[in-house]
Amino acid sequence: MTAVQGVVAPGFEAVGEAFDAAFEGLPEMGAALAVRVGGQTVVDVWGGTADSRDGRPWERDTPSVVFSCTKGLMSILAARLVADGTLDLDRPLAEIWPDFAAQGKDRVTVGDALAHRAGVSAPRVDVTRAQLLDVDAMASLVAAQEPLWEPGAGWAYHALTHGWLSGEIVRRAGGVAPQVAFAAMAEAVGGGAWLGMPAEIAASVAHLRVGPTLSALVERQAAERDPRAVDWLDRAMTLGGVLPATLVTDDDGFNADDVRAAVIPGAGAVATARAVAAMWSATVAETDGIRLLDDDTLDVVTRERTAGAPVFAAPAPWPRWAAGFQLDSAARRYLGPTSFGHDGAGGQVAFADRAARVGFAFVTNWMEADDPRATRIVDALRSVV
Repeated sequence: MTAVQGVVAPGFEAVGEAFDAAFEGLPEMGAALAVRVGGQTVVDVWGGTADSRDGRPWERDTPSVVFSCTKGLMSILAARLVADGTLDLDRPLAEIWPDFAAQGKDRVTVGDALAHRAGVSAPRVDVTRAQLLDVDAMASLVAAQEPLWEPGAGWAYHALTHGWLSGEIVRRAGGVAPQVAFAAMAEAVGGGAWLGMPAEIAASVAHLRVGPTLSALVERQAAERDPRAVDWLDRAMTLGGVLPATLVTDDDGFNADDVRAAVIPGAGAVATARAVAAMWSATVAETDGIRLLDDDTLDVVTRERTAGAPVFAAPAPWPRWAAGFQLDSAARRYLGPTSFGHDGAGGQVAFADRAARVGFAFVTNWMEADDPRATRIVDALRSVV
């Protein structure tokens, strides 16, 4: 059994037991779980291996790449601008970002962009590594692109391009760079999260591993791909090949220091579970003296904007989206209809729940597909709140 450290409050033992069970059969996995209820910590646990290459253990403050959980955190930043009255979800994005009007995208609303309806889910051109590492270059590329479908008429998951959309929304409506706004939000509730990894924490960041189910999924998708057709789903993840289909290799992708240090607002945040849970908690309850979003704003930003089948064929069940937030659905089950959050590649899950006043984050460096680990932990939490 993997040794797990940390604290579990009375009444939440089932949640701690579900976290312990997540390590079964995965001796080289590392992970952390943090849960707050009403702003108070009820679960803060961690265990396993942060780097299987040298056996470095997962410590209390081990950060890891949280992949698309980053989108949810960026959406909190956008929601704060809605609360301030500086951002209107129903106005054209081009009003604050004129370059985005190119190629017939002038009517795309801010809400469309956040809800995966902007038509730019994947790049039409192959992205270079230099572009990937340059947030301004990527924003310019997305702004100039001809849409893949009529914007607003349907949706497809903007796996990475979503971040350059949300980053520019934050920059242009809020007046500060996305990484600066992100840092301020994280520090307000205790720190431990970065959009662009600082060099001084590089040695402590967990090393990512691709598990067998994710490897098998990628291999099957490659075998089924029609070589005569453009696979926009693949391009959405790889940006034309600059990233591997699994997002990591042993020493590249999001295991590479230059990629982790870049500002990639769709997938690149580096954070502890504790930090992510604190930010989600602060959207629904005062947390360490901070409330990030008020209830009236939550009514607006958590309204469903996207559901049903995507433009590019993908098997059901399909997720539901609000203004950048992933809502409870058969594709990603949270606590219930008042939950909103975002999961991430390989098994990361983070969300808040308005009714239960919960902030939740599960982070792991062992990446699997169709992964039950966090789902079982959420099920256990549902049984006790």
